[in-house]
Amino acid sequence: MTTPEPARESRCPAHPAGTAPVSLSGPRFHTEPHQLYREMRREHGPVVPVELPGGIPAWLIVNYHEMHQVTSDPELFPRDVSLWNQWPNIPDDWPLLPMIQKPQPSIYFTAGEAHRRHASLVVPALESVDPFELRYTCEQLSDRLIDSFCSRGEADLVSEFAKPLPVLALARLLGYTDPEGTAVARALGELVDGGEGAMRAHQDYLALNHQLIKNKRVEPGDDITSWMLAQDGFTEEEVALNVKDVMGAAFVTTADWIGNSIRLMLTDDRFAAALGGGRHSVGQAMNEVLWEDTPTQILAGRWAARDTLLAGQQIRAGDLVMLGLAAANADPLIQQQFAPSQGGNSAHFSFSHGEYRCPLPAQEIAEIIARTAIEVLLDRLPDVDLAVPAPTLVRRPSTFLRGMTAIPVRFTPIRPTGDQL
Repeated sequence: MTTPEPARESRCPAHPAGTAPVSLSGPRFHTEPHQLYREMRREHGPVVPVELPGGIPAWLIVNYHEMHQVTSDPELFPRDVSLWNQWPNIPDDWPLLPMIQKPQPSIYFTAGEAHRRHASLVVPALESVDPFELRYTCEQLSDRLIDSFCSRGEADLVSEFAKPLPVLALARLLGYTDPEGTAVARALGELVDGGEGAMRAHQDYLALNHQLIKNKRVEPGDDITSWMLAQDGFTEEEVALNVKDVMGAAFVTTADWIGNSIRLMLTDDRFAAALGGGRHSVGQAMNEVLWEDTPTQILAGRWAARDTLLAGQQIRAGDLVMLGLAAANADPLIQQQFAPSQGGNSAHFSFSHGEYRCPLPAQEIAEIIARTAIEVLLDRLPDVDLAVPAPTLVRRPSTFLRGMTAIPVRFTPIRPTGDQL
């Protein structure tokens, strides 16, 4: 008779006995997240014991103050996945491995001095982007995408506009040719959808990334990849991984920023076309989305460097602390204090905070891409409107990212202005 294997002690170090963790999955995270966060805050306080797929324990921060505390202390809560006390329990096919990866030599998967070293490569590279040239590029790409559907009088603004545009714009910045950028857009679009072809799409993208590095080593250009390769002290592998991080971090979030902003402007009376044809500013809608409907809902993460107390919860060394960016933005105390949706307040956590936050030039690039896309769309299709009732719009089924699966619209057909992609 086989003796059952005893449970590992590291299986559940995070949660005290008798505390039922909240499953960090389920439809409520994309149908009614704010109500769910209110319930978490009421039942557990600012720091919530949660359970990831496979019964993996973690903590989720849902209050603004504690979010600021954790993200402002990179020594106590570094983004150092090597500290994780759950690695013995993580199988090779764990579904969150693409998001929570083992350390790699790149800006996103290192901590401390190693992170700062990679930031010294990536941040200046992003700063080298000319914002006026980027806006012109985004205007061109937006026009080409709109040309591909404008004569039909109907479109899906997610699959035909919001999703491909950021990839094509970022591909140009990184040095891909337009045909290569289209291939990258196709691969990443399939990868994000997570269907049967996701693994093949991932391999296709890695091959494109590898070929980009090879091409730019032989024939450098005026692009981010060539700039990185020209710097001393970094290997081609490190450049390739940092290029992959730039694209991976910016693609989906920028696409969802565009899509969520378009959804807001088409469904909220404050932004819908008025009798005189006017609209609230695109910038106001985009800022409100970052507060109320942020593309990144939950971010992994931080790992406790030692045992500590956080809002009365006993956090053990190596525990994973998930950043509930959307929950912190919706903290009632901060909402009352800042009234964020009523103005240009940008004290949200949508780009995280502290040493590991999204670099400022990356934020500026994302804003230029998103804002230009929406402005060109509204200029070209001024009478665009939803083709389905607003309540039937469906969110992508994700706990961590918030975006639309589709935004079907109708409009008066117009003639294309140029060549199609």
